[in-house]
This record gives sequence, C-alpha cells and structure tokens, in this order.
Amino acid sequence: MNDFSADEADTIVLVHGLWVNPRSWEGWKHHYEARGYRVLTPAWPGLDREVEELRRDPAGIAGVGLREVVDHYQNIIRALDRPPIIMGHSFGGTVVQILLDRGLGSVGVAIDSAAVKGVLPLPLSTLKSTWPVLGNPANKNKAVLLTPEQFHYAVTNTLTESQSAARYERYAVPGSARVLFQGAFANFNPRAATRVDFRKRQVPLLFIAGEADHIVPPKVNKANWRLSSKSAAVTEYQEFPGRSHFIIGQDGWQEVAEYALNWAEEHAPARV
Repeated sequence: MNDFSADEADTIVLVHGLWVNPRSWEGWKHHYEARGYRVLTPAWPGLDREVEELRRDPAGIAGVGLREVVDHYQNIIRALDRPPIIMGHSFGGTVVQILLDRGLGSVGVAIDSAAVKGVLPLPLSTLKSTWPVLGNPANKNKAVLLTPEQFHYAVTNTLTESQSAARYERYAVPGSARVLFQGAFANFNPRAATRVDFRKRQVPLLFIAGEADHIVPPKVNKANWRLSSKSAAVTEYQEFPGRSHFIIGQDGWQEVAEYALNWAEEHAPARV
C-alpha cells in the first residue's frame, strides 16, 4: 500500500490503465525512486489488490466509471503538499488529461493515451482490440478479462506468443467495461466523462506514442495532441518506433521512462 502523506520528496503519481493494476508500473516505480523521487502508484477503485486475487474475484471492479476513477486520483493529489508530476498510461493518460483540466499537477505525461472527447480517428486496429468488450452491450456494467489471444493482439503485439503469455499472467486483470464504453461513445455524449477544455490547461503536457500500438495507434495520439495544442501551455508529442501498447513494460522501457522524466523535469515549474 502507498503512503499518501506529504513529505519533502518531489512526487510522481503514476496512473495505470484498463485491464491492469499498479503492478504494471513496477519497473518505472523503482527506476524513478532510484532517481530520488517519491513515487505513488495508486490503484483505480476496486483494483487495489494483487493481480491473482483480482482474477479470482473481480468484485468491486464492475461498474466503476471514469469519473469515479478521476475523483479518486484528485483526492489523492489534493492531499499532497505540492502539485506532483502526473504520468498515465492508456486510460491513465486520459485520466491525466482530465486531472490537468481540473487544475491539478505541475506537469503531465500521457503515454499511449486513450482518446478524450473530440478525438475522431478510429483505426481498424482499435476497433479489433476493443470489440471483445464493445461488441456486446450487455458487458457495459461488467468486469471483463481479455483472453490471452486478445491481450496479445491489443497490448503485446510486438512480442512472441510465449512472451505475451508471460506478461498476460503477470499483469492482466478484468477491466471495467463501463470505462471503455464511456470512452468509445464520448463523441455522441455532450456530457461525456472524457470531456476536457483544451484551452483551459495551464501546465505542460507531453504525449508519448508507440509506433506499433494496436489499441491506441499514433494516429489517435497525434489527433489528441493537436487538439490539446489549443492550450497556451507547452504541448509536445514524441513517438517511439517499434513500441506496442505495452510500451511501459516492453524491453527498452527504460528509454521511454527516462525521456518522460527528463521532459517533465525540463518543463516543470521551478521549485520555490
């Protein structure tokens, strides 16, 4: 469990995505702690248990919506003594964008971010990756676990089947289908949970994309970046070749982690 009390260390908050829990950040957490940071990896509501337990009993995950997730992180961040660096992966990247829209954080990094309202591209690989959930409206209030084959296509497509199977056992958990439905149909909902005011953000934001990502291809990330560039704050985009949606755990993740932190350090406001 994380200790969310304030102290003198500079803080990084890492927000995980759908179908995983904080274990997905295990490498990044240790890497950033070795750089002298206090690193918080809070779980989404209902996901603050080990992967193996969540698979046996997904109670508490089903029906969790994006607003509940964002409110949960907002409460954690507001309890800190200073605005932290906030980084998020996949739907965690969406959470980062919404938190910055709410005036939280000193700088943000959205990695392979799921789209916010207004992002229009919908590549075929995204449809194929999400169809196991979205293809059945009855899933809306359920917790859905991808099969190993579905996980391989959507998340770990640059790995071999055996490599992907090992990552599946280590990281995959049931995910709240409600979050995915909220994201997928945001452009048809004027009060969408993924809505942000692109001109409102006042702190720097970096988008990181994986060139080989199936579920959130660069085309989606670039569209999100362009819309977010309506802000007067610094908004930049960086794409890593050969990286899948598993960019935060794929071999060579340290390069991505270092780039993200170096960028955040360069663009964060000077500490008073």
